[in-house]
Amino acid sequence: MNLNSNYKYIFYTYCKIMKMKINREVFKMNEFKFDINNEVPMMTIKPISIPTPSNRGEELQVKVSMPSEGKHLPIILFAHGFGSSMHAYEPLTDFWASHGFVVIQGTHLDSRTIGLAQDDSRQPDIWRHRVEDLKSILDHLSYIEAQVPGLSGRLDKNRIATIGHSFGGQTAGNLLGLQVMDPDTKETTDLSDDRVKGGILLATAGEGGDNLTQFAKDHMPFLNPTFQYMTKPALVVVGDKDQSPLTHLGPEWMEDPYYLSPGKKSLLKLYDAEHSLGGIAGYEAKETTDENPQRIDLLQHTTWAYLRHILDIEHDSWETAQNIIKNYTNIADVFSKEE
Repeated sequence: MNLNSNYKYIFYTYCKIMKMKINREVFKMNEFKFDINNEVPMMTIKPISIPTPSNRGEELQVKVSMPSEGKHLPIILFAHGFGSSMHAYEPLTDFWASHGFVVIQGTHLDSRTIGLAQDDSRQPDIWRHRVEDLKSILDHLSYIEAQVPGLSGRLDKNRIATIGHSFGGQTAGNLLGLQVMDPDTKETTDLSDDRVKGGILLATAGEGGDNLTQFAKDHMPFLNPTFQYMTKPALVVVGDKDQSPLTHLGPEWMEDPYYLSPGKKSLLKLYDAEHSLGGIAGYEAKETTDENPQRIDLLQHTTWAYLRHILDIEHDSWETAQNIIKNYTNIADVFSKEE
């Protein structure tokens, strides 16, 4: 395989192949038993620079993780949390990529790897730059496909989902219909995107206004979403020990995207989970305060099943996942609504 010398590719191949039964295998995850498609070697290629609006100032770099085989691959657009980067979240992104998804992660302007000054003129609109990053990736899927060796002709551009953690959940939510309200004018902007079918919001902030601490009001006025227009399907994942310093409310604040949005939504509540939800930020990441491999295992499989459900690949896995969580485990619960 020839790698284009104009790009600095870092190429990882994970060869974690399980025992196969034709095209299916049964995973035993502690007390769980779950049908899932075969795990295959996956590849990660980074960085790839893509064109962006001139007002961004910095080039947008992305990481692409993909399975080594298969066609008609659905796409996940992932938005990292505040200060993080495309290099993080491997416990989730590696799993999705090795089980049939192409995961694209960009590094947003608030990343510590960029080091934007606090008085930078782009800071007040940092939330909007993030959404524009996701839209730039969507606009340049064919370009990205051409830059990644072995990916050409394998993407299913009609099956796209978005996922975000923390501040990244608000970013992803914008593509689903979430709107950010100006705290002074109360005006909002619709940045939803019809190319995205649904998504997953991981430990995502609730409504702002008086729910925010004074620090959050002063430094993060963009944490002021309204969910009344977020009509697309979404799975909202929360930890019942996720006590955010940005709000006067408790961990239930993170449930707002579920309870305050219309349309088909599901809520996955992880018990004893904090903001890292068991360690999704990375392997042995220092920001993880609640490392729990069992919780990560459940989250990997449940999100995989939900993605296949909302992208209309198949629906049995999501039904099975809900049944397992409701009847065979005490570390999580799941709820759904149709309104």
